[in-house]
Amino acid sequence: MEEIVQILTLRNETISTMESATGGFIANAITNVEGASEVFSFGAVTYSNFYKIKFGVSEEVIKKYSVYSMEVAHEMSSSIVNYTGSRYGIGITGKFNREDRFNQFGDNRVVYISVYDKVLNIYVDKVLTVTDKSREKNKENVLYWVINLLKEILKEEE
Repeated sequence: MEEIVQILTLRNETISTMESATGGFIANAITNVEGASEVFSFGAVTYSNFYKIKFGVSEEVIKKYSVYSMEVAHEMSSSIVNYTGSRYGIGITGKFNREDRFNQFGDNRVVYISVYDKVLNIYVDKVLTVTDKSREKNKENVLYWVINLLKEILKEEE
């Protein structure tokens, strides 16, 4: 994550997160880097559909595709950018080997990751099947992919 923070600092650009499954793990990884305050605008942990909607995710999209979908991950990454004014947004939704009694749809082992670039209006995405029984290890795996997706989207800018 250090490399990402350095690049964003040099470019004078900011990033924000809207996380569900990872519960702030990505925001934590960003803010563990010295100097992150120059690039990290805001992090929202939106476990409930109510707060996803409150931050701009379309209720219709949730109803049509389920909260566990790439469409909702897209809404999360672009909504947090709209809310904060950051250039980049990260949206993460999914389940770590657990049923959700409030949202019965979706595979219990799939996480949807979306990184959005407001300037280029592009998404870079990953659908990840989690296999570990440890929530911590699954979060680390998501972080690994977030870093790779961020590197990919930052290369688009070059």
